[in-house]
Amino acid sequence: MTQTETLELLVTTLQQTNASQSESIRRLTRQNEQLQNKLDELLAQVAWLNRQLFGRKSEKLSHLDPNQLSLFEQSVQSSEPELLEESVVEEAQTPMATKKKERQNRKLLEGLPVVVVVIEPQGIDLTKYKRIGEERTRTLEFEPGKLYVKEIIRPKYGLKDNAALPEEHQGGIVIADLPLLPIYKGLPGASLLAEILLQKYEYHVPFYRQVREFHHLGLKILENTLHGWFKPACELLKPLYDELKNQVLTVDYIQVDETTLPVINKQSHKAVKEYLWMVRAVTSGLVFFYYDDGSRSQETARNLLEPFKGYLQSDGYAAYNVFEGKEGVCLVGCLAHIRRHYEVAKEENRALAEYVLAKIQKLYRIEQVADVEEVSPEIRMSRRWEQALPILDEIEKWMEETYPKVLPKSRMGQAIAYAYALWPRMRNYLKDGRLKIDNNLAENAIRPIALSRKNFLFCGNHEAAENTAVICSLLASCKVSQVNPREWLADIIARLPYYTNNKRSDLKELLPNNWKQKNSKEI
Repeated sequence: MTQTETLELLVTTLQQTNASQSESIRRLTRQNEQLQNKLDELLAQVAWLNRQLFGRKSEKLSHLDPNQLSLFEQSVQSSEPELLEESVVEEAQTPMATKKKERQNRKLLEGLPVVVVVIEPQGIDLTKYKRIGEERTRTLEFEPGKLYVKEIIRPKYGLKDNAALPEEHQGGIVIADLPLLPIYKGLPGASLLAEILLQKYEYHVPFYRQVREFHHLGLKILENTLHGWFKPACELLKPLYDELKNQVLTVDYIQVDETTLPVINKQSHKAVKEYLWMVRAVTSGLVFFYYDDGSRSQETARNLLEPFKGYLQSDGYAAYNVFEGKEGVCLVGCLAHIRRHYEVAKEENRALAEYVLAKIQKLYRIEQVADVEEVSPEIRMSRRWEQALPILDEIEKWMEETYPKVLPKSRMGQAIAYAYALWPRMRNYLKDGRLKIDNNLAENAIRPIALSRKNFLFCGNHEAAENTAVICSLLASCKVSQVNPREWLADIIARLPYYTNNKRSDLKELLPNNWKQKNSKEI
């Protein structure tokens, strides 16, 4: 082999070696990039977990500009137990079974103070009648810190002259009508039922703890008895809940959100995470919760909000996509949910996160100034178009330029993808000065449900979850209307039996906002 051939062979070998090494370098570089990406993803997860375990839960952004006021320190207005039938105590002749029930009731009420209320028959000339007896009805009532027995006495009268004829539409024996009771032939009065519901859903006290409290007040009652009273009380309030739902869906601006509610599954014998929907009328403040066998499906959202027309504000949950393009409905995004994703990504990429969070802070600053100055919706809308629109454009352009530079599965990549998909809806808040920049009012209405979850732990079945939706809806509307829930519940529970009997009665006047207006006028 000549020297030239040897050199050519050597060059060829070196080229092959170089190509092989170059390919190995490229392969190792790709592997290194993949491993680095995986490392960044795992570090982001570790940072997120550390924050969940040890970090602060507040989403408030620190002041990036020392001369800028805080934007977030704003005040926010912000199986079924067997029904025990508690018969009322009647002092007339009764069968043995009824007498036994009466004796049990009398034993239950022993030692409690008695308040006597005498009801005389109306429109009767008592000079023509003599008293021949009376009917007594006892109900168990509650005042804060005290239980007592309310004894209703209805004197019974008969004609003095047996030969005389009674007047038209009157009988020989007359007695006043018994006031309608919240539970037919039931022992608990309106005030006690109101307190039981308040303790469970306003103060988050489970039934077993209420039983202990009643024992301390002198009432030896069983937990099953409370369950027996609870179901008919919810049935009594259900028509008012239906009216509340209709009133909320007739407005032109609502906020919608969902929350979890553990419900016992009889097949698996364990609590299953079900969902409760929340719909809030922003302008009137009325709120209702909705339970559809725990479903969070798009079909449930469509059926629930089918009659609604107007602005629908929500987070980015895909179920609301069914209303995209629907005639008469305009979807509005929530900046708080968008901000939350960037707040989570801050531990992963602080520089990028703080840039967009500072922009979001400026948007909130515009709203805060408008709130402080109490400007009209028209002026607020004008300021948004003038001041907020350029910021929205800057954020959108930044997302388009930044997304290709970050990993799609990273926290920052997920935050940008979530925000960019919702950006057209986010821009819709510019259309009306009444619209809020976020969905926080809806989340505030859900907080009592979260507190209840931690106390009563779960609902026994789907029916119990529906009852929870009924009571929480009414109490949430009381809170927004600044109505004392104890006074309101006691009043409407006493009045609802009359509304139920009179089909022409307008239940709308019993809703917290209307009830408050009527009572303030009477005062």
